[in-house]
Amino acid sequence: MHALIKALLLLAIVAIPFLLLRLLNNKKSNRRQALAKLRLDSDQRTTLAEDFPLYAKLPAELQDDLDGLIHVFLAEKAFMPYGGLEEVTPHMQRVIAAQACILLLRMPHNLYSKLRTILLYPDAYVATDDHGETSVRLGESWGTGSVVLSWASVISGGKNTEDGHNVTIHELSHQLDQEDGAADGVPELQTRGAYREWASTMHPEFKTLVKRSEKGKPSVIDSYGAVNPAEFFAVSTETFYEKPEQLKEKHPKLYDLLSKYYGVDPIQWL
Repeated sequence: MHALIKALLLLAIVAIPFLLLRLLNNKKSNRRQALAKLRLDSDQRTTLAEDFPLYAKLPAELQDDLDGLIHVFLAEKAFMPYGGLEEVTPHMQRVIAAQACILLLRMPHNLYSKLRTILLYPDAYVATDDHGETSVRLGESWGTGSVVLSWASVISGGKNTEDGHNVTIHELSHQLDQEDGAADGVPELQTRGAYREWASTMHPEFKTLVKRSEKGKPSVIDSYGAVNPAEFFAVSTETFYEKPEQLKEKHPKLYDLLSKYYGVDPIQWL
């Protein structure tokens, strides 16, 4: 009898945390589903499109889905003003959330599971690296749960949807890359075959950009992508969303790979 009681107590000790975690996950999932059904009002859509015209180009279904993702993102991520910025207004939050969540529209995701806080500066800022060297930056992504952005760069990148530069898309693609714990240019994929396809496409494309960059030859992909595979993935993502026709023409395999990964074809939005 005592042995049975001990066994039941042990079972309870093991099962209760599991059940609590399951309840919390179910609650989170239900909350996300409810938020995902919400839509921006007409004024919010108008002002968002002014600062992020790509939003207005989306098909109606994707625009609705992005509205829902924006609501979930804003409910789960914190925004903090830095560098003299007085506040991160609701409109600023929506602009950042829209640019961040456009990456998630048709891909399996957990809404940037590691990301907790967006630190926003009014303009370019000075940061110190691990070696004590300072540099002027427009944004950065930390594996510890934060993204740092410059509002001036968020706006300039959002308004110009055809230059291949968008600091928010760039830094949030780093977050996707870092979800598996490594900033190596390889985000979490669904199958072993997907990893093989990723390597067989991304590696030679990266090497090609490195060679062109070393020779000073222009490319539709910004030469900053030649720094390392992580930057290549981020820069390629910017190009995919902002210069889709050019990327498709010059790098069809890379375009098709990113289209498969993100689950969208931005050429259709033009």
